Amino acid sequence: MLFFWPQMSLAIASILDFIIGDPWDWPHPVQLMGKLIHQGTEFIFKFCHSPQSQRWAGVILGLTVIGLTALVSDRIIRLAMALHPLLGIGIESILLASCFAGRSLHNAALDVLKPLQAGDLDTARQKLSLYVGRDTDNLDEAEILRALLETIAENAIDGVTAPLFYAILGSLIPGLGPLPLAMGYKAASTLDSMIGYRELPYLYMGWFSAKLEDLLTWLPCRLTAIALGLLSGQFKKVWALCQRDAIHDPSPNSGWSECVYAAILGVQLGGVNTYRGRIKIKPPLGDPIYPITPSSIHQALTLTRSCFLVWLAVGIALGLLLSQF
Repeated sequence: MLFFWPQMSLAIASILDFIIGDPWDWPHPVQLMGKLIHQGTEFIFKFCHSPQSQRWAGVILGLTVIGLTALVSDRIIRLAMALHPLLGIGIESILLASCFAGRSLHNAALDVLKPLQAGDLDTARQKLSLYVGRDTDNLDEAEILRALLETIAENAIDGVTAPLFYAILGSLIPGLGPLPLAMGYKAASTLDSMIGYRELPYLYMGWFSAKLEDLLTWLPCRLTAIALGLLSGQFKKVWALCQRDAIHDPSPNSGWSECVYAAILGVQLGGVNTYRGRIKIKPPLGDPIYPITPSSIHQALTLTRSCFLVWLAVGIALGLLLSQF
């Protein structure tokens, strides 16, 4: 059983995420990461005042948070395994499930769709504001659906396939297991979401976290685009549209993640968004063959789930194969 524990943890974690997800009122490792990052930023703001000092302090903060997260995760599992293998697998499965956001993404989408389809735009806007950074007060139905599809597409990478990629990678490394790398990626993603802004006051302190998250997400993002293109049966079309449009997005990853869904669904994403009253124009992604509808949202969720399951099956199969040598 010890030979197969990484694969068992992956399988159990995926089941837990599918059934339970991340209830908002439950404790979550990201909360601890957030507290550590918050304390670090307060220290930096207090003692580091020049751009250069904030840059270097941001590097130290990022490496410290990610390193500690991976190290503590590894030590917890090793201690639990030493007490009993089943205890170790159980704890690892629970912690690993917290890295996956498949169920949470699905629930968030339905949380917005339900009032929207009932004609309650005010409630739909309010629900959407919990999940997106843009201003939602004046969005009409079409813009609500576009915002929802864009956040599903972007979070499918950050919250689903990228953590799974690093969990699988860790499971293939003898003696490591899936949790430390998945948790390390989750820490990098949390750093980016909290301080990885290209504006003050985080401009200098957060540059390292933003760049590192982009780097860590680059490969899982492209692999997801390839997998989704193959799953859709439209690989050549999807890849061509991503090469045409995604490269114009200022983000090296979100343009690809949104464009692949737009290409498969035959819709267009991007356009005019407002953030805290400031207008930001994103390049168009995909062709507007069809309007975005609630059915588009459900198709996007199905694509994400299918990609996750295929990756999971491949990762477990590879782990079992390599364990024979």
